Amino acid sequence: MADEDELAVTDRTTLKRIPERGHFDRDTLNAIIDEAMICHVGIVDEHGRPVVIPTFHGRDGDDLLLHGSAASRLLRTARNSEICVTITLIDSLVMARTAFHHSANYRSVVIFGVPEQITDDAEADAALNTLVEALIPGRMDEVRPNTTKEVRATLTLRLPITEASAKIRNGPPVDDEEDMDAAVWAGLLPVHTTFGEPITADDMRHDLPPSKSAANYRRPA
Repeated sequence: MADEDELAVTDRTTLKRIPERGHFDRDTLNAIIDEAMICHVGIVDEHGRPVVIPTFHGRDGDDLLLHGSAASRLLRTARNSEICVTITLIDSLVMARTAFHHSANYRSVVIFGVPEQITDDAEADAALNTLVEALIPGRMDEVRPNTTKEVRATLTLRLPITEASAKIRNGPPVDDEEDMDAAVWAGLLPVHTTFGEPITADDMRHDLPPSKSAANYRRPA
């Protein structure tokens, strides 16, 4: 019996190039999904043309949550249709002794599946709260609850994370032996995402300091 925390490998999630970088356990997948702020959703529109949409996402257990305007033609096309979601984190640029061997240390996830629209108001409201908390932890404790009108104006999709894979590169440059003595610097250039000091909106009607969710903002790592 397969480990329930290890996803089954399918034709679409089989890594063709450097398969040893592949990971299929939920802990690895979830960590990448939770740390990333943006995913890209690939669909085929009603005219048979490929379209990729960048959007925020959240995770509810073993499901990926997506949302957008209820009027969004592209998201309406995505519901109940096959889609592909990609997520990528860049940890460092890998600078080799030759241009050919330059690379990046990265963590990525690819998810395939058919998302369903969340139509129940209470479930959709909870999903939207999860999406906000995924982007700005602690924010839902600071703002008023969503109204029914707002929930219904938002199209919320749930995509089961059942067919997915992660791919990770982590390490130094890999150069050819004949280039090892080249007088060229080689190494890693780390990439870090940072956030500045909160900027208060010009139309604030109260003299308030930045909320905790803004002043103490941190991403999962």
